[in-house]
Order: sequence, then structure tokens, then C-alpha cells
Amino acid sequence: MPLTKDEIRTLLSDIENERVERTLSTDNTKKISEAICSFANDIRNTKKPGYFLIGADDKGNLDGLTFSDEQLRSYAGLRNTGTILPPPAMMVYKETYPEGEVAVIEVQPSEDTPVRYKGVVWIRIGARKAEANTEEERILTEKGQVHSSSFDGRPCREATIDDIDVELFKNEYLPKAVSPVTLAKDKRSVIQQLASLRLFDTRFNCPTYAGILLLGHDPQYFIPGAYIQYVKFAGMNRATKVLKENRFKGNLITMLKELEYFIKYSIESKRPEFVSILREEPRINYPWEAIRELAMNAVMHRAYNGNNSPIKFYEYCDRIEIDNPGNLYGKVNLENFPNETDYRNPNIAEIMLNLGYVNRFGSGVNTVSTLLEENKSNPAEFLLGDYTTFKVVVQNADVIDSGTDGTDKTPGIIVNTTESGTDNDTNGTIRNDNGTMRNDKRNDAERHEDIDRLVMEKMRGDKRISVTQLSKMFGKSKTAMFRVIDRLKSEGKICRVGSEKSGTWEVIE
Repeated sequence: MPLTKDEIRTLLSDIENERVERTLSTDNTKKISEAICSFANDIRNTKKPGYFLIGADDKGNLDGLTFSDEQLRSYAGLRNTGTILPPPAMMVYKETYPEGEVAVIEVQPSEDTPVRYKGVVWIRIGARKAEANTEEERILTEKGQVHSSSFDGRPCREATIDDIDVELFKNEYLPKAVSPVTLAKDKRSVIQQLASLRLFDTRFNCPTYAGILLLGHDPQYFIPGAYIQYVKFAGMNRATKVLKENRFKGNLITMLKELEYFIKYSIESKRPEFVSILREEPRINYPWEAIRELAMNAVMHRAYNGNNSPIKFYEYCDRIEIDNPGNLYGKVNLENFPNETDYRNPNIAEIMLNLGYVNRFGSGVNTVSTLLEENKSNPAEFLLGDYTTFKVVVQNADVIDSGTDGTDKTPGIIVNTTESGTDNDTNGTIRNDNGTMRNDKRNDAERHEDIDRLVMEKMRGDKRISVTQLSKMFGKSKTAMFRVIDRLKSEGKICRVGSEKSGTWEVIE
């Protein structure tokens, strides 16, 4: 609960201590972030929040500053930039006094310690903050182990240090997770370094599940479902011929590199498409960055405990489906998705950010939406009706028409709460007259006959009807309508008399 005006006034007039810091600087991100980190670590285990007050000098005097909503949002956004890991719980608000406004950043003590800012652990020693030394970091590490509640932070007791690729840790991950200055002064053992990053549990002398997933010689021995199954089918269902299969497994450092390379060079395809007599545009089936983002989110958010099912990455002729165990988690529900963020695997999330596979927390769905929109693809459809899985469907933009039904909660996103969704073995999808999607259990030829007949009827009624008008009538993109017209021309059912701009249509059949 936010502080009252009187409580804030008391903090302003009190001397700075381990729970309060004040500043007049409104844009010193480094100073603010270090303070947030130090309050979250709560080295003395006070179990009380810390307060960073912006707009007051060292003596608590207000300076007549005012704060916009945009500034407050920027302070709140510091927890999701990926520079403070793992992200602490915090609130940002302001109060107004006759002398000016004060912005309050309230930081709760973290149970998942140590918390780092750009790879450095900051703590408060009385009224000042400082970089934690080896002993202080050990205390924070042990505190975090006691309170760890997420599966990825728990000890994998059947494993030992021999199950960890220590050289991979030292050469690949450690330099990305800890600042170079801190690393140069670090004289701790490898086990202590692993423990400080929540990859090893010193209480039980064994790796955590996050450590096994990131650095294990054989993670699937301990977590059988921790791999990605890719299958490419020739048709629109799993009964059709399998064209390609792949299994991405091993530790995260190896697996994610292979997955990213595969998506970049094996999923996306381009072809030139006729737009006019003088112009062609590239047609892309799937923007690879969007599929990469969805695949990485699946790895980050899946339920690893008690589920031996892999992440299913299935490519059909008309769509890609990515299905991972575990539905919405924590604070996230059907009403606030995708605007709310919570983490089933906070340590895996931190690992993927350190490795560069995530740019910042909480932005994945919006990034996918933007990429698909730029490609003129259909919106991604999130199928959330089955509480055991999280499934997303992306239509092939080189096959399926673009457009949405106008009911999605976020531009470029469709949230479907039905259990069946679009993962079926017998159908495709078509668009109703009102623009909504429905299942169509007929084959491609039958659906083509319908649209061909309707287009020819319109051309008979209006020989000068434009492609733009036809697109709007049938809820299709212009590109999709050009494909229909090209097909009718090649089959000898219609022809164009005169120029593209001023000519007319002739229906032959």
C-alpha cells in the first residue's frame, strides 16, 4: 500500500538511512537503478521496503519539481529493462505538497537474491550504498536459496557438479552475466560463482534446475521434456506426409543457438509477387523474427516440472503452431493478457536475457504483433482455453488472407479461449461474412470454387470493378485477391480487355 502524505513527509524530514535515499536528479537512471537494487537485496534482512525519493535534497527539502505520468512510467519501467535482475517488486507514485511534488519509488525486499544491476550486486550499508563484497554476496546467495519457490531455482538433488559443463559456464555465460570490473576482482571458486547466479545450491551441494538446463551435459536426463520437437507437415493436419523433423535438445546455450539459426534460415521464405506491370514486391510466409520470439517465449515460460511433454513446434502448409506445457501463470489471466507479466521461471528468464535472446521483459507479444503487421500477416492467435498448455498459431502470409475480426484486445493479437482452437486434423479456416474466422471442413478445391464463382458473379455485374473493391467485398488482402484473379486467368475463366487501369473484365465461362 502506498505511503500517506504524512508518512512521506516524515521520510523527507528524517536522516537518510538503509531504507531511504533522496535525490534532486530526475533522470539519473544509474543512481536510481543502483538504489532499487540495494533496497531489493535487503542485506540486513529487515523485511521492510526501501524508498527512493525524487525531488528532495539531502536535507529533505522539496525543490518545486513536478512529475508527469510519462516520467513515473519511465521509473516503473526500470524493472523491465533487463538491467536489474531478477526484477524486484516495486511501486511508483507521487504526492504533491505546497513546495512541490515528490516521486516515490517503493521497493520490496526480494526473496530471489542476489539482485544485480548490470551484473553488479549493490547493497545498503547504513545511509550509503556499496558494491557487495564476497562475504556479503554469499549471505545474499544463501538467503535466496532458502526462499526459492520457483522450480528452476530448486536444487536438482540427483545431480552433482560433474553434471555441469564448467568450461561452458566460465567461457560463455559468466562474462555475459557479471560485469567485467566485478569479474576481474572475483576470486571465488566456480561453485560460489554458480551459486551467486542461482545455478548451484550450496545447502545440498548440487546444481539447481536452472543450472542443469543452462549448463548440463545432458539436461534431458533430469528433465525429460526439456526439448523442442519440430515437425513440418505437407498439408493442413498431422495425418499428412511429414516433410521434415528435428529435435532441439541439450543445454540452453547449445539448443537456443541451433534453434535461432534454424528459424532464421529454414522457416522464412521469400518470393517476388506481381503488384503491377512495373512493380513486384517480396512475399514472405513468416517473418523469422516473429517466429523466433514466439519460440524463445515458449522456452522461457513453459512448465518444466511434472511434465515430460516437449515444446511442439509444428509447421503446416498454412500455419505454424507452437504449443508448450503450462498456461498463463501467476498474475497473468485471460482478462489482462498480454498486458500483464509474470514469470514461472524467473531464473530461466534472466538467463535468456543475459544471453541476448530476450531484449527486455514483457515485450514479446507486442513485438510479434508489430512484426506480423509489418509483414501484412494475420494476427497471431493465442489459444488459451486448455489450462494445461499455451498455444499460439501464426498463419502463413503466403497462403492465408490478412485481416482480423476487430475483437482482439491488442492490435495484431487474437485471444481464443475455446479448447479446440485451430489445431485440428481435418480442417482449415475461412472467414464468415462478418469477418470472423470459422472452421471449414471442405478441401481446398471446394473453397476455391466458392470464391471463384462469387468473383465471376461480381465481374459479370460490373465489368469495371477494381481489385481493391473485390478485396473489400470478400474481406481479403489485395495480394490474396490477385492470386484468385491469376488463377481464374490461368484456367481461362476470365480475361482482361484493355489496360490494367481503364480496361474491363470479361467472364468467359
